Amino acid sequence: MRVVLADRRELFHRGLAGLLEPEVAVVGQATDGLGAFEQAQLCLPDVLLMDTDLPVLTGFEVCARVKEALPNVRVLMLSDSGAEADLIASVRAGASGYLLKDSSVREVIDAVNVVANGQSLFSAAVAITMLEQSQAEPSPALPQLTDREMQVLRLVATGRANRDIARDLFISENTVKNHVRNILEKLRLHSRMEAVLYAVRQKLVELPS
Repeated sequence: MRVVLADRRELFHRGLAGLLEPEVAVVGQATDGLGAFEQAQLCLPDVLLMDTDLPVLTGFEVCARVKEALPNVRVLMLSDSGAEADLIASVRAGASGYLLKDSSVREVIDAVNVVANGQSLFSAAVAITMLEQSQAEPSPALPQLTDREMQVLRLVATGRANRDIARDLFISENTVKNHVRNILEKLRLHSRMEAVLYAVRQKLVELPS
């Protein structure tokens, strides 16, 4: 996988680059948001692995620009914060994943591969924090999803790609796409990542410990 790394601390992203290679090809690096966007334009990586807290442009602002200008580049956020507000901001900006910086190198490499293949991912630690926060909040009534749509939503929330969901449910990939589109419309969501967040908050999926 081809990756561009962006972190405000040069020592961090250079050190991470050395740990990720040779499994991941680091083709560009940056220490601010504008540089991250320019490197993404120049290198056209599979994944932009980026700090949320960048100078000049924040990671959220960069992510929104990348999704508009470079729709084939997946964005994986790497953050010091497990705050739900930061995760939600990442989702709304179009990020495909969100990891904490205390993740292992193996977790980061696996996450790069997951989002590069069109799936959504965020760390278990972030998901568990979200779940704990949501337990104190009143749970809104679930929209009327069909049983099949609920099955698809649960599988989307576990990170499965459409082809894998189709295989698991013995239906066509086009049918899965139609279900996902209907789910997003009914829940008034805009992306698969938002659907994952919704499923976690509604306790529709079991989270790893």
